[in-house]
Amino acid sequence: MKILVLNCGSSSLKYQLIDMDTDEVLASGKYERIGEDEAFITHKVNGQKFEIAHPAKTHEEAVDFTLKQLVNPEYKVIDSLDEINAIGHRLVHGGEKIAESVVIDENVINVLKECTDLAPLHNPAGIIGIEACKKVMPAKPMVGVFDTAFHQTIPEERYIYPIPYEYYEKYGIRKYGFHGTSHMFVSRRLAEIENRPVEDLKIVTCHLGQGSSICAVQGGKSVETSMGLTPLAGIPMVTRSGDIDPSVVTFIMKKEGKSAEEVENILNKKSGVQGISGLAPDFRVIENESVAGNKRALIAMNNFKYSVAQYIARYAVAMNGIDAIVFTGGVGENQINIRKGICEQLTFMGVEIDVDRNNVRSEEKLISKDSSKVRVYVIPTNEELMIAKETEKLVK
Repeated sequence: MKILVLNCGSSSLKYQLIDMDTDEVLASGKYERIGEDEAFITHKVNGQKFEIAHPAKTHEEAVDFTLKQLVNPEYKVIDSLDEINAIGHRLVHGGEKIAESVVIDENVINVLKECTDLAPLHNPAGIIGIEACKKVMPAKPMVGVFDTAFHQTIPEERYIYPIPYEYYEKYGIRKYGFHGTSHMFVSRRLAEIENRPVEDLKIVTCHLGQGSSICAVQGGKSVETSMGLTPLAGIPMVTRSGDIDPSVVTFIMKKEGKSAEEVENILNKKSGVQGISGLAPDFRVIENESVAGNKRALIAMNNFKYSVAQYIARYAVAMNGIDAIVFTGGVGENQINIRKGICEQLTFMGVEIDVDRNNVRSEEKLISKDSSKVRVYVIPTNEELMIAKETEKLVK
């Protein structure tokens, strides 16, 4: 079976074609600047990368041109589009109505529309991608895999906010959590590595990247996570603030004469480790500057590492213990010093990082000492493969 996985943004389209018999990525790429004359696609196949300028005024045109690359005689990976058995869509917010991956129908599209207020950038883009595929490949079954779905197993007392209950009843204001597909993939992969049932494990998964979140996975289910109503909550990220005193928002509004939208923009795009350091929004730059003696960069990195360690410790309470910690995402998989700095703050829990084992990037590996009471791993995430597997399961 061959599955096409799509991740649709407001002006972009990421894709992978995966052969489910071997888990091999036959082709992948990204269409950028959709809607502009300068639109282009970067198509990767057989270890080669092709950048093709091709105007795409709509996502429908982008999907159509992308499919043509899969059967292009110059570097085709399939002979006919009939070889694509199904399409898996990465979708963000399904609210409380979608608690697992689903075959896409009109009801699913309506839920996406209902949750637009909770994900104004992502849900409309997801709908656009679905509608485009319906026009270009009307006969293909489609499956939606939601970032929020994995976290629907979090107990009510943990997802509810201590504000008047009427706001939950009227507007659905509660913790939802994100990165669910990544947390689900690495927790299941850990169980495979250890050859143990995931139901027997207590795992903290740390998806650290441009956006970052921590998740407590007990018995294969999410029981707590750091992101909340939106992806702004939790640990500080590259440009997002993470958790702060809510009064900071109103204080800035009063002092600076800012609107709610302006402060929201500051917290999402000008805060986090970039906001503290004043440097480029890139963990590598900020970490390098911290090592070179830049005081604000050092404060930013220490703030980040402390916050991650703090969340991991909190999730020992959520699960009454931890068997393993997993680092994933661009930062989690590649930033050796960041992993080390986080683990060194968890020695009271019996975490012992092995410096030599930790000297690894983007490779699946145990990085804790054999004597460590909590095992620590690096496991590269593969959200696209997880989406493809969920799609295959539902289509079969």
